[in-house]
Amino acid sequence: MTDPAPRPGRGRRPAAEVRTAALAAAAEVLLSEGIRAVTFERVATTGGLSRTTLHKWWPTPGALAVEAYFARAEPLLDFPDTADVEADLTTQLTAFVVLLTGPTGPVVAGLLGAAQSDPALAAAWSEHYSRPRRDLAVRALRRARSRGQVAEDVDLAVVVDQLWGACYHRLLIPDEPLTPDLARHLVRNVLHGIAPRSGPGAGVRDGLTGLVTAARGRFGRR
Repeated sequence: MTDPAPRPGRGRRPAAEVRTAALAAAAEVLLSEGIRAVTFERVATTGGLSRTTLHKWWPTPGALAVEAYFARAEPLLDFPDTADVEADLTTQLTAFVVLLTGPTGPVVAGLLGAAQSDPALAAAWSEHYSRPRRDLAVRALRRARSRGQVAEDVDLAVVVDQLWGACYHRLLIPDEPLTPDLARHLVRNVLHGIAPRSGPGAGVRDGLTGLVTAARGRFGRR
């Protein structure tokens, strides 16, 4: 086949159109059969594309699979900004949990597993998915900090790890169920810990500290 794929009677297809078709074909194979089924030959056949084109644009089938997944998942993971950090984080994290507990959950697990031995896939995962998602979450937490809802000394990247990392943990090590309720509990527990000691969030944090202190006084340190 030529590069990019020709369109009968109309010459070459625009590169952007071919790329979109490649991502759609890769997503179709990925979501229906998993990461192991995504090969350049299979995607080319499914999308009526040139394998040469796929090799030119993506270093490995895994890198293509990650970009295809991101293109499909991005609209489902919009990050709201209502000035209520607890509501915004709960909404976004719940959407993430719903994504992981649906048909795409095994796909994400497969991509993460493949990333351990495919550097190109790992780089694509970081570039197209995990890094952009982390940046959105950190920006939301910075806005919350500017509103006095998050303490100044909190490492926001660690907060992201605590929230989203817990969801990945339950996806990959399913000792406990991954449910939408988890998102609500995670956000509530983490925000209680990172609220400032004075200002709008002080009551929440001081109240939690008081409960811990009272329990220690009653039962003694273990």
